[in-house]
Amino acid sequence: MADSGIYLYAVTSEAGEACLRLRGVLDAPVRKISRGDLAAYVSTVPLDQFGEEPLGHLLEDLDWVGEVARAHHRVVEGVAEAGPTAPVRLVTVYSDEEQIRALLARRHDDFLAVLSRVAGRREWGVKAYVDPESASHAGPGGAAERETSVGQRAARPGTAYLQRRKANLRSREDLWRHAVACAERLHAALGEIAVAGRRHRPQDPQLSGRKEWMVLNGAYLVEEERSTEFAAAVAAFREAAAGAGPGTGTGTETGPGPGAGHGAGMGVLGEVMDVAMDVELTGPWAPYSFTAVELETGGREGGAR
Repeated sequence: MADSGIYLYAVTSEAGEACLRLRGVLDAPVRKISRGDLAAYVSTVPLDQFGEEPLGHLLEDLDWVGEVARAHHRVVEGVAEAGPTAPVRLVTVYSDEEQIRALLARRHDDFLAVLSRVAGRREWGVKAYVDPESASHAGPGGAAERETSVGQRAARPGTAYLQRRKANLRSREDLWRHAVACAERLHAALGEIAVAGRRHRPQDPQLSGRKEWMVLNGAYLVEEERSTEFAAAVAAFREAAAGAGPGTGTGTETGPGPGAGHGAGMGVLGEVMDVAMDVELTGPWAPYSFTAVELETGGREGGAR
């Protein structure tokens, strides 16, 4: 029984010449497997870690997953510097090189379509956060809480406590609804610059490292020549969002600043930002979110059998 498998990072055109001095998962050297006009970038991994059963346990170790993810990303970015690249999902492992060649033959047209789609384009990420504690000080629910406080002074202590709890809950629910609506409009506005956009599920606070609500976790495929425009639009959104909220005026009136002159970003600022948000830009990097080719691996995606 084999004691090693083949870890697949990405697929490119055979015409590309990625640097083969890359080191991958577990610091293993990366090599190229070619079939026709496609090439796969891979490395050898031990099945005592990447076999189906041990991998099931290791995927619960966030430190181990983080190391694998960083190595995976490093290889993909190195390959992407040479030309259009279709990254595959983290921990995609095959039994041997022949399975890789069979994959390139079987999914040839799918890979070529993906490579054509992402040529000359990069992926950017935009995240938006809202502090739920701001609901008790300002925001859509603040007025309701202040109105409730008028009756609290005449109420019994227990009743007053319940009234405060109810008002706070209503305030947070209102803030959440407004924040989600703002995030949807922001996503749509950025989509006017991007070729394509996707909304991922909000990250767990353990992964994001932040306690605020994540109301947008967006990915955007952007033409390289429009990268500056896209980044400037996000900067303008960030500036407006930092001080937005009822009564501030910053959500409805903006002057010259980052992104000025970029109509898709600036033209909707007044409509988008009526809730204070922290808007974060990440990237650019290889287009992970726009290269999905469902792979049926001999060892299954996520560990070789």
